Amino acid sequence: MALTFDTKFEPAHGTPVPVADGVVRITAPNSGPLTFHGTNSYIVGKETLCVIDPGPEIESHYQALLAAIAGRPVSHIAVSHTHRDHSPLSRRLAQETGATIVAEGPHRAARPLYLGEVNPLEEASDMEFIPDLSLEDGAVIDGDGWRLTTIHTPGHTANHAAFALEDGVVFSADHVMAWATTIVAPPDGAMSDFMASLDRMLERDDRLYLPGHGGPVFKPRAFLRGLKTHRRMRETAILERVRQGDRTVADIVAVIYRDTDKRLHGAAALSVLAHLEDLVARGAVTTDGPPAIDAIYLPA
Repeated sequence: MALTFDTKFEPAHGTPVPVADGVVRITAPNSGPLTFHGTNSYIVGKETLCVIDPGPEIESHYQALLAAIAGRPVSHIAVSHTHRDHSPLSRRLAQETGATIVAEGPHRAARPLYLGEVNPLEEASDMEFIPDLSLEDGAVIDGDGWRLTTIHTPGHTANHAAFALEDGVVFSADHVMAWATTIVAPPDGAMSDFMASLDRMLERDDRLYLPGHGGPVFKPRAFLRGLKTHRRMRETAILERVRQGDRTVADIVAVIYRDTDKRLHGAAALSVLAHLEDLVARGAVTTDGPPAIDAIYLPA
């Protein structure tokens, strides 16, 4: 399957939009090159509620969530991962509602930093986040009329998790999105983890994904197969550039992403690095040191 992205999306900022039975979406007004039209927060339930990814510290979004909650009890706030466009508002919302904050765990890198290496996404990470309850893979939380199962999906971040309702609806957060491929940026994330998480999701038979940005994914398994093929094709293109003589991440980005908005070249460089890191680990490429952003890469 050729991968086709769906960029048609009306965010309806601040307005609850029904997206599944007992689920509404409220999109935060934090549009940007990496957030599309903003971060999607979801409210699950009709009586006792769960809020998934309450989002960034934006007052209007906080007030929109409270208006949609409309005084109903909130038992849980589920956080998919700890980037600042998803998790910070969980603390304020928990203080207001008394809800239990649940997630895979605090923020952490997928691997230790190399000597002298700087994490380019450190400022985008919510280092203060600590859940009230850390959810193991398969852990279940439930409320009045809903039941969510935790699916660990590392890759975008080491602590990324999706949450599945029993009717085949999955809150896929930033692991799988309809509008674009997710950024996988070492050391926050790891391509080997991301690909393994795609395989994990392919083993399931879900009917609908509700992502962290943009609109729904309506045929998840077909989309996952296309996404996996897309990543393998990108890996092949990167390996071919190394074989053709490109020696740095910048060299490779300049060729492969020449038609991409230059505002996204920084993110593209991190994605290329993630692929190279995986290729080095598998013995297909070698470096003059650790597989870092400024390393020299050679065919194995």
